[in-house]
Amino acid sequence: MTQRPRLGPGEVEFEAFRAAGPGGQNVNKVATAVRLRFDVRRSPSLSDEVKTRLLRLAGNRATRDGVLRIEARRFRTQEANRRDAEVRLQRLIEAARRPPARRPPTTPTAASRRRRLEHKRRRSQVKAQRRRAEERD
Repeated sequence: MTQRPRLGPGEVEFEAFRAAGPGGQNVNKVATAVRLRFDVRRSPSLSDEVKTRLLRLAGNRATRDGVLRIEARRFRTQEANRRDAEVRLQRLIEAARRPPARRPPTTPTAASRRRRLEHKRRRSQVKAQRRRAEERD
């Protein structure tokens, strides 16, 4: 098993806000949703390759400045949402730590080469037919 990535203190910021959706009066009064912010580009805990892969994996969750934002509002308590956001961040980092699998180069099959050459021959004949008779000879 790989070692879990350790982030330094202060690298991750949390902000609580009110969650939308069902929940009655409680949802309108209590800030249970959590927004996690992690500045990927400035993190001393990650290598440059991992940072690049992490930002690619994050997609729209990352800003142009390289700040990863994860919003967690699945649970009714702030603490549970905070843990959920942390777990999601850890999963993203673990996925970014794994280098992409190398794709072995492939070669065209004999049949596909034959089809390609046959197609080229046919196109050549069609274009030759469009020329004047004197030019064809």
